[in-house]
Amino acid sequence: MIMTKMNRNFRALSAGAALALLTMAVPSAFAATPKDTLVEGFAFDDILSMDPAEAYELSAAEVTGNSYSLLVRLDINDTSKIQGDLAESWSVSDDHLTYTFKLKPGLKFASGNPITADDVAWSFERVVKLDKSPAFILTQFGLTGDNVTEKAKATDPNTFTFTVDKPYAPSFVLNCLTATVAEVVDKKLVLQHVKPVTPSADNKYDNDFGNGWLKTGYAGSGPFKLREWRANQAVVLERNDNYYGEKPKLARVIYRFMKESSAQRLALENGDIDVARNLSPTDLAAVEKNAQLASTNAPKGTIYYISLNQKNANLAKPEVQQAFKYLVDYDAIGKTLIKGIGEIHQTFEPKGLLGSLDENPFKLDVAKAKELLAKAGLPNGFSVTMDVRSIEPDTGVATSIQQTLGQAGIKVEIIPGDGKQKLTKYRARNHDIYFGNWGNDYWDPHSNADTFTNNPDNSDAGTNKTLAWRNDWTTPELDKETKAALFEVDTAKRGAMYQEIQKKFLDASPFVILFQQTEVAGFRKDVKDFKLGPSFDTNFVWPVSK
Repeated sequence: MIMTKMNRNFRALSAGAALALLTMAVPSAFAATPKDTLVEGFAFDDILSMDPAEAYELSAAEVTGNSYSLLVRLDINDTSKIQGDLAESWSVSDDHLTYTFKLKPGLKFASGNPITADDVAWSFERVVKLDKSPAFILTQFGLTGDNVTEKAKATDPNTFTFTVDKPYAPSFVLNCLTATVAEVVDKKLVLQHVKPVTPSADNKYDNDFGNGWLKTGYAGSGPFKLREWRANQAVVLERNDNYYGEKPKLARVIYRFMKESSAQRLALENGDIDVARNLSPTDLAAVEKNAQLASTNAPKGTIYYISLNQKNANLAKPEVQQAFKYLVDYDAIGKTLIKGIGEIHQTFEPKGLLGSLDENPFKLDVAKAKELLAKAGLPNGFSVTMDVRSIEPDTGVATSIQQTLGQAGIKVEIIPGDGKQKLTKYRARNHDIYFGNWGNDYWDPHSNADTFTNNPDNSDAGTNKTLAWRNDWTTPELDKETKAALFEVDTAKRGAMYQEIQKKFLDASPFVILFQQTEVAGFRKDVKDFKLGPSFDTNFVWPVSK
């Protein structure tokens, strides 16, 4: 009776009160989540902003993917296809330069404001003029602060036209528009929160386009609306009753910050959470043996890698870069540390994507690595640091690599930290070795090919901060080949071009690609229709019920 009465009262609470209780230490005897609320244990310490024009982290993309709308979305049941979201239809001009989108009628933002083509155009404009990290996904089409209002514009309240600078393969352009940076914001609402800015060399505009407010605010039209984000505590989503599509079955979703896999498993077993999102192989196995629990998995377009900053003279030596690739015990990592949650994969295009190359030429070979180090003039090895996020499997894999590098005399000091700390340092190019993951910005092979090969301005002031730039690496030949693949409209030929690029990348690059993520989740059996999508922004929660 006590349990029944508590649950009934709990369900009647506001989202804020429910969050307060859920984030407290609750005795396991009373553990239960509200029937209209999904509670996920999730390590989201990488979130820096919730503004679609700025958010560039995996966890933030999941949140905005559930709370904002796009012109078009990836069809998660067939990732070779694009489906309309706000757009009812679209057409491409014969010269492949102009894309015209017709919006569905009667659309509304969560605020109640109507969604118009002007909102779409202004969303593009603010991305380009703010010029935050993900802006390149749109600016690569020739958009600038000076021309964006002409190149991305509303021709009537329900028609948006987008003009690109070159005749790219249409599939590439449309795939880019599925990226979270292209999410549409409520212009009328955001303009109410704009703050003045003094123009400077870095920012020639006199306002912040609402970025200060949208870092933690919300101005979308997705199935859920963002109610609250507390860094390293919780994210709360509430049902958007103005959503134009199938309404969410739940009133709210709470992502409860939990860093340790074992803590997530225990909370799941006790009923404190409904879903555990960051399970280690050991905890996943325990979940799968529990009759009250179930698990699901999906291959993800996310790869794990280590990168060697070319500002470090030792790491800039080609022989050292190759030696590193022979100083990873891929077999041991695959059989133990990522068992069930990843698959050894040594190329940058993940399986399931056009152009993926299923070749793993490297294996642990200390003798060969020592030969390469001697050839580089470093027969006794050297000392170096590695930045690692304090989360599994990152810590375990990094420790394994530290041990095998040591067998060749390379002494590695692991520097742990949370996601924000590591990303901030990495983006400033202040690391020696970085261990991390990378997920496609959009479901097209150019996303990864571009970030691993493109570096047009390698100065510290460079604005195109790709992974190649972050590691002070330039590769003009591969960059040229990557750009050429953008214009190949024959799908098979385009895929072959990306495979050739990856072969050359394997042969010479400061990146050691380790494995592709298999995302897993454990959940209680009263949770229905919980699925993981192919990308980090397609873990949709609106179909879920309890």
